[in-house]
Parts: sequence; structure tokens; C-alpha cells
Amino acid sequence: MKALVVDDSRLARSELKRLLKEFDHVAVIGEAANAMEAKEKIENDKPDLVFLDIQMPGKNGFELLEELEFIPDIIFTTAYNEYAIKAFEYNALDYLQKPIQKDRLAGAINKVAEKKEKSELSLEDRMTENDQVFVKDGEKCWFVRLSNVRLFEVDGNYTKLYFEEEKPMIPRTLNYLESRLDPKTFFRANRQQMINLRWVDRIEPWFSGSIKIYMKGGHEVDVSRRQTQRFKDLMSF
Repeated sequence: MKALVVDDSRLARSELKRLLKEFDHVAVIGEAANAMEAKEKIENDKPDLVFLDIQMPGKNGFELLEELEFIPDIIFTTAYNEYAIKAFEYNALDYLQKPIQKDRLAGAINKVAEKKEKSELSLEDRMTENDQVFVKDGEKCWFVRLSNVRLFEVDGNYTKLYFEEEKPMIPRTLNYLESRLDPKTFFRANRQQMINLRWVDRIEPWFSGSIKIYMKGGHEVDVSRRQTQRFKDLMSF
């Protein structure tokens, strides 16, 4: 498990790295002293887990997360306890108050391992392109085979589905749908859109190393820089 330590205190980073040496399955691949450094390292090094301080010069830990296209598992580390509720609103796996105790750290790391194990097991339960789903939007209803849905797109608190000439909205988040669908077919291109790879018509290089995907049906989808690398990994031998 690759980990990144983010804290503006050099002493705090050193102490946490010292504690993490006792966990054989955790490898600290880097550290950062502020949000700017952390964002660059997260995008380039793709850690599985980030130990994230909240109060830092410039942007705080919450502001950093809002800028990321893809968020690794997060364990917040802070000297203050008033941020606990907000931390879990950001889907943090745990919240460690400094000075960090070894037993609390062990419990937090176990949560990450358990989540990873459940995620791997749940892949078998994902819905594939051969499954059919019931969709209701207002008075209209459809029974849709997922292979016919070419695009999922965020629309406020809803997600819009594109199939045939229809585009109903359902009260589900894109994050939820991503967790339910087979990642071999349905690919999260950016924060706002997830595509059916079977509907890709062509791909072109785009800005800053990213790509643009042209879909059968006319949609053009900009793939984020982070997701461009995941797309290349997914589609390569």
C-alpha cells in the first residue's frame, strides 16, 4: 500500500513516518509540506493512501481534496478535534488527533485494508453491460439494457442517462453509479461524466497530456489528465 504523508510540520512528518515503518504493508513513497506539493505528488505518484493534515499554510486539507480529480483513501491527521464531523463529510476513512498513538494508527490502517478487500470482492457483484435496469423520470419509465447507455452525466443532485433518444434523470450520484457498474465497461472520464467504452468512436490527444473522446451519438468528452493515464492503463496490453 503506497502512502503519502502531508503535513506542514517536518517533525510531525518524521514522527508519522517512524510509526509507519512498523507496518510492513505500508510503504511511504513521499511527503509534502503544503497542498500545492501534495496535489502534484498525488497526481504523479498515485498513492493508495494519504495521511493529510488539515491546517496548513495556504490551502487547507479540505481545499486540497476539492481540487483533486481522483481522491485516494484519506486519513486526516490534526492537532484539533473540531474538524472531525467535516472530515467524515469528505469520506475520510479515519481521523487521527496528534500526537498520534500507535494503536489508533493501526486501527486506521486496518480500515483501509478492509475497504480494499471489500472493494475487490464487490467487483464480482457489479452490474455489467448485459444487465437491465428500471429507470423512472416523472411519469415516464424505461427498462434499459446497460449496453445501450452510452453516457452518464452529473446534473445538479441527479445523474442524467443517455440512451437512444432519451436522457432521463435519476436521483443517484455519479459516485454511487460508478461503485455499482463494471469498470471494464463503464469508465469515469472526469468529475461530471462516465462513459460506456463500447460507445467510443475515436480518441484524440488534447491539452496538457489529456485526451478527448468522441462518442457514437455525438458527445465529446474531455478526459481529465489523471483519468487519461488510467484510461491508457485500462486499454493497453
